[in-house]
Amino acid sequence: MAQFIKIYPENPNANAIKKVVDVLKKGGLVIYPTDTVYGLGCDITNTKALEKIARIKGVKLAKANFSFICADLSNLSEYVKQIDTATFKILKRALPGPYTFILPGNNNLPKDFKKKKTVGIRVPDNSIANALVQALGNPIVSTSIRDEDELLEYTTDPELIYEKWDNLVDIVIDGGYGDNTASTVVDLSDGEPEIIREGKGSIDIF
Repeated sequence: MAQFIKIYPENPNANAIKKVVDVLKKGGLVIYPTDTVYGLGCDITNTKALEKIARIKGVKLAKANFSFICADLSNLSEYVKQIDTATFKILKRALPGPYTFILPGNNNLPKDFKKKKTVGIRVPDNSIANALVQALGNPIVSTSIRDEDELLEYTTDPELIYEKWDNLVDIVIDGGYGDNTASTVVDLSDGEPEIIREGKGSIDIF
């Protein structure tokens, strides 16, 4: 049964963040808030945890399209090829914010992502997500929490999320009501912005 932990986004409690990070480091799965919908995440370096998320999503890990949740743009050079000035300006303008950017991966990707030509990068404008990644010391691999109800698509109430997921994950963070619109996905892998999915982020900035 999962722990249900309340963390206030205005001032994330350091002890609560540490408790969540300790679980992530041990291979646990965590549901946490972002600036869009709630996400299901794990430590990017833990193969068993990654495989658990892939099983939950019903996909093979090698074919899964998970996002890397980063604390800021300084993380990018660890995982993506060198980007040009125009691309960096787009990222700088949009992040932190409700966007997922598809970028070309480099040779330093963790072993479970070595065969990936591109990776999805997110820097959410959410203090809880940011605190988790900073305390963990590396990105969280994440996927959105979807709802079977096609009309709802995304559950926004943390208590309802807990009821549904308490036997599948180790921690559910209550960071307040989430949004019901996912991030805007932008492919920048060839330098030119291509909108893959319109979401919460405005496409006018491109």
